[in-house]
Amino acid sequence: KKAEQRAAIEAEQQKNYERKKEIIDKIIEMGSDVDNANRFFQQVRDLQNEFKEIGEVPAPVAADLWKSYQDAVEKFYDQLKINKELRDYDFKKNLSEKELLVAEADKLRAEEDVITAFRRLQELHEQWRSIGPVPKEVREEIWGRFKDISAEINKRYQTFFEERKARERENELAKEALCERIESYEFDKLSTYAAWDEMTKLIIAAQEDWKKIGYASRKSNNALFARFRETCDKFFAAKAEFFRGMKDTLSRNLEKKIALCERAEALKDSTEWRKTADELAALQKEWKTIGAVAKKHSDQVWRRFLAACDYFFEQKKKNNSGTRRTERANLEQKNEIIDKLKALDLETLGRENAIKAVKDLQAEWQSVGHVPFSEKDNIYEAYRAVVNELYQKLDISQRGSRMASFENTINEIGNDENRLYRERERLMRVYEQRRSELQTYENNMGFLSAKSKNAGSMLKDMERRMQRLKDDIADLEKKIAVIDSKL
Repeated sequence: KKAEQRAAIEAEQQKNYERKKEIIDKIIEMGSDVDNANRFFQQVRDLQNEFKEIGEVPAPVAADLWKSYQDAVEKFYDQLKINKELRDYDFKKNLSEKELLVAEADKLRAEEDVITAFRRLQELHEQWRSIGPVPKEVREEIWGRFKDISAEINKRYQTFFEERKARERENELAKEALCERIESYEFDKLSTYAAWDEMTKLIIAAQEDWKKIGYASRKSNNALFARFRETCDKFFAAKAEFFRGMKDTLSRNLEKKIALCERAEALKDSTEWRKTADELAALQKEWKTIGAVAKKHSDQVWRRFLAACDYFFEQKKKNNSGTRRTERANLEQKNEIIDKLKALDLETLGRENAIKAVKDLQAEWQSVGHVPFSEKDNIYEAYRAVVNELYQKLDISQRGSRMASFENTINEIGNDENRLYRERERLMRVYEQRRSELQTYENNMGFLSAKSKNAGSMLKDMERRMQRLKDDIADLEKKIAVIDSKL
């Protein structure tokens, strides 16, 4: 269809060309008949009007045709010396029209839209060509003014496109860098939700950066976007596949934990204290070997399992509650230890002897058995307060202080296996969380390459965070080992 339209346009332009050629030939013919110049004047004017009304001609011959027309008209007026008043009137009218075009062109200098100014200038040039000659004495001057203004606008137009080309090149380089950035991310080895979440943040950040960059050149913009989108699509497809696989794993883990809940609930009313305690302890150990479940079920299934275990051990504890006198005596002994700690004269003993005295009293505290449950928290708070004060005065490591505090807490629990298992389960969850966070940082360390901007400062910050996580993991391993030694 476009080919047919183009052929029709070309045919029309050729027809216009042939008619304009005939008009030029007639004007030349009339211009050669000097005796009948006045009689031909109106006919020439009519031919000029017809010439102006005829549409476009083929571009390759337009300039030559226009020059032939101008030459024919000028020769008719100049060489054949028609009526001077009519000629002067026509020249004056043409001059007035061209002055208006010059004024219109001059206004375009203030036009902020360079493309609009350029297109309007082309229209003015078309009108200029359709206007007849002006007096010879001003012909060069008025054309020079029009030409100078046109040159200025054309230069602005050229500069605009050169600057746009430079901006497009900058955008092209920026988009290439973004493509290289996300292509450097290794997401085929991610194995945890946290790692996938961190990587998702990086991908989304890259997509936001992409939106802030303007267009590149037409030939490269689409190709770069296809390249960028391909990597993003690969990532989200891989993420979806991982989550589908994890969903199946979480579902299987939930089934296993529900089965343990049912077994624990079947044992909770048993009065075979030793045997059932061992069986529940075995179930608790088996629970630890089962992986995570979906977050929406995690707390619910854990509370169900814990409720069954707590119920049994609470009944077992009530059955073995004949220890109140011993607990009261233990309370008095622990109060005496607190008084001894308060009475330590640090200046007289010296730092090393004072530290030894504190450690000895702490060891004595740990050797004392349970106190009444209603007094447990109060006595321990009083003990911890005086120990913390002594540690501060003696400048003993806070980490060591926290560890000693934890050991005291475990000693307070004593042989209550149910509470020990619950504390161990809590520590294991924190331990796995810290390990997952550490793995995420280690994965992210691999994402940062030499190509990454600000890689140095980010690496240092990540290394500091990783070291803190490693210290926490080491402390957790020691605490878990303390509990294991009691089980």
